[in-house]
Amino acid sequence: MSTEQMERTAAAWGQLTEWLRVHAPTSHTSILPPATAAEIEEAEARLRHECGYGFPPELTALWAVAGGVRQLDIDEYDEEGEVATGRFLPHGLLLTPAQSIRPRLAGLDSQGKDYWEGARWAAPFGNYREAADTGLYLSADGLGKWRAYEGMFMDEPLYPSIAAYLEAVNRTLTAGPADGMGPEAPGVVYGCLSWQDPRDPRLDETFADWRPVH
Repeated sequence: MSTEQMERTAAAWGQLTEWLRVHAPTSHTSILPPATAAEIEEAEARLRHECGYGFPPELTALWAVAGGVRQLDIDEYDEEGEVATGRFLPHGLLLTPAQSIRPRLAGLDSQGKDYWEGARWAAPFGNYREAADTGLYLSADGLGKWRAYEGMFMDEPLYPSIAAYLEAVNRTLTAGPADGMGPEAPGVVYGCLSWQDPRDPRLDETFADWRPVH
C-alpha cells in the first residue's frame, strides 16, 4: 500500500465528514476519535493468532482518522429506534478494530474448520456494530460484499480500495446520480445521513421524515 493510496483514504474520509458536518450533523457527531495504537494492536494480534495475517495498511490508515462510530440517542425524534446515527454509508457503518475481525473469526469452528476457506480479509464496514450479517470486506483484491446468513459468502470486489469506495460515496452525495451506488439513495432524517431504497425503504415510522439529497 503506497503512501499516496493511504493519503487518498484520509482525504476522502475528510471530504465525507465535512459533508456530514454541514448536512447531517448528528451523523457527524457519531464518529469516534481515531483508534489508539493499542486498540489496533490488540485486534490485530488476535487476527494474526487465529488466521495468520494482519490488517491491510489502508484500513489502519482509515482508523488513524476515525476509530469507528457510536449510536447516539435521538429518541426524542425516533421513538421506534429505526435510525442508526452512525450508519451513514451505503453499506452500513465503520467498524472499530475489535468489531472488524468478528465476521472473519466467525468462520472458524471448534473443530478447526474455516468456512471462509482461508480468505485473508477484515471487515471495515458492517450493517450493525455486531457485524453478524453482512458488510464489506477488504482484502488484497479490493473491497467487496460478505454475508453470513444462510451460509457464508464473499462476492467479487466492488471497488479496488477503501479510497475508491469513499470517493464514490462523495461523488454520489455531491453530484449524483442518487442511485450511483445501487438502488439505495442518500437522504437525511433527523440530522442523519441514511441510504434508503425509496421503493422499499428500511425505515417504517420515520420514512415520512426522510428527505432525499437529490
